Amino acid sequence: MTISITTYDWVPDTAVGYVRDLRIRWACEEAGLPYDVETTSVREKTPQHFARQPFGQVPILRDDALSLFESGAILLYLGERSEVLMPLDTAARADTQQWLIAALNTLEPVVMDMALVRFFDHDARTEELALPRLHVRLKQLAPLLKARDFIAAGRFTIADIMLADVLRIVDRMGELASYPALADYMNRMTARPAFRRAHTAQVHHFAQAV
Repeated sequence: MTISITTYDWVPDTAVGYVRDLRIRWACEEAGLPYDVETTSVREKTPQHFARQPFGQVPILRDDALSLFESGAILLYLGERSEVLMPLDTAARADTQQWLIAALNTLEPVVMDMALVRFFDHDARTEELALPRLHVRLKQLAPLLKARDFIAAGRFTIADIMLADVLRIVDRMGELASYPALADYMNRMTARPAFRRAHTAQVHHFAQAV
C-alpha cells in the first residue's frame, strides 16, 4: 500500500515550503518510497483529525493500518523501512537516532522560540532573550559541521533531514550567515534532488489551495 502523508489544505504564504510534511516527503523521495498526500482543514479542525493527532497538527503518516504523528517519530519509522535513510550497523543507527533527536529537542525549540518572536510577536524584549539562546546552540554546532560532511554515521541519514530543515528556518531569519559551516551544510543538503522534488511538490500543493 502507498504511504499517505496528511498535511493542511491551506497555509499562509509565509509557511509555504516550511510545513513539516516536507520532512516526510523528503525522506520518501530519498528512499524511493511511493506516497500520496491527503489534506485536513487548517481552519476547521475535525474530530477525525483530532482522533489521529490529539494536538491537531500535521504531518500524519498512514501506512496500511498504522497511523503515526510527529515528524521525528515518522522519520524514525521510515528509517526502519529503508537503509537509505538509516544504516543497519548498530553504532551508526544509534548515532543517527541521537542526532535526529538532538536536532528536534535541543536545536528546534530555541529556533522556534526565535521564529515566533521574529515572525509573529515582534517583541524586542522577548527577542533579547531568545536570540542569545539560539546563538549558543549554533556556536556549539558549527565546529562539528566544519569537520564533517554529514551530521551522523558518516553519510546522509534522516538526521540530516531533520537538522537541515531546522537550519532552513534559521537561515530564513537571517541568523545563519555568521556560521559558514552551517550555511554550507544546509545548502548542500537542500541541493539534493530529493529535497528539491519534495519542496517543489509542497509549494505546488499549497499553490492549488484556496
